[in-house]
Amino acid sequence: MRAGDCVPLVEVTRGEIVESIHYGAFCVVDAQGRVLASEGNPDLMTYPRSSMKPFQALPFIEREGDLAFSLAAQEFAIMCASHSGTDMHRSVLEGMHAKIGLTEADLACGVHWPNDAATRDAMKKAGEEPTPFRHNCSGKHTGMLAFAKLLGVEKEDYLNPQHPVQIIIRETLAEMIGLPSDSLPLGTDGCSAPVYGIPLRNMAHAVAKLVEPANLGDSRAAACKKITSAMMMHPMMVAGPGRFDTELMMVAAGKLVCKGGAEAYQIIGVMPGVLRKDSPGMGIAVKISDGDPHGRAVSAVSLEILSALGALSDNDLLRLSAFGSKQVQNWRKITVGKIRTVFSLEAI
Repeated sequence: MRAGDCVPLVEVTRGEIVESIHYGAFCVVDAQGRVLASEGNPDLMTYPRSSMKPFQALPFIEREGDLAFSLAAQEFAIMCASHSGTDMHRSVLEGMHAKIGLTEADLACGVHWPNDAATRDAMKKAGEEPTPFRHNCSGKHTGMLAFAKLLGVEKEDYLNPQHPVQIIIRETLAEMIGLPSDSLPLGTDGCSAPVYGIPLRNMAHAVAKLVEPANLGDSRAAACKKITSAMMMHPMMVAGPGRFDTELMMVAAGKLVCKGGAEAYQIIGVMPGVLRKDSPGMGIAVKISDGDPHGRAVSAVSLEILSALGALSDNDLLRLSAFGSKQVQNWRKITVGKIRTVFSLEAI
């Protein structure tokens, strides 16, 4: 990423002064690859991080791994998740491991405290230490281990980029984004899984194809529909209470699918027919250049794009107001400034 790739997207004011500016870029693309709107460099190369998860699950579902292990929709939704580590999430993962024939010790994602504050506090009060099931990426890793079992290959080294599971994931991802698999810059994600650099335009195109997969072939199209349906049916599996992905999909109620990633990356897929009867499926990819550690910019940008597209109603936006442009309050609840987007889009 270079400084010139990004433009001001969000300002934070205090009194009459702009105190902070979040720079970034985004791209809106349809399933035919047409760029419908963008700000900043649409070819910005960056890591989607956990926004890749639906695509990492895709080849497993495409090969009917969900049927092979009798997985329910909420179980392959959590494969696409950065979940909050609640007891509900742990319970779903325990059930998956029993079906697949795995143990928690097979997970190589590492350990961290749950993202959900209430769960974290309850565990500390009870003297309970976190385990890999509480890790936000444990669903993805469970899916990768299940894929190894489905393929009949060893699972001990399943995160190695040269492992059959990772080779197939990389090839599938490359097909979805329309780039050669050997051209993708390789990185290591926070959970130790491979992650690949992808231009925003290509990632947005892949998301558009995920929600409108008619031209991808029968098995892949069916897998895409399973994934998007599962995520929209079970948004609490994808993130957790009070989190943007979950709240957005709950409010949108079948109109869109979304998945955030670390360092302020966000994908959103708008389903065909949402804007009007014949409107195409659309993919949105957003990156905030400073990593947006408080998450105030990436959600505000996402909602502004969806508002400009007409994908959310005024009532939808009101219900999501905590994530959009809003007032800044101090510890005494006195309004001291605003968080506001500083770009505009024409309706598509």
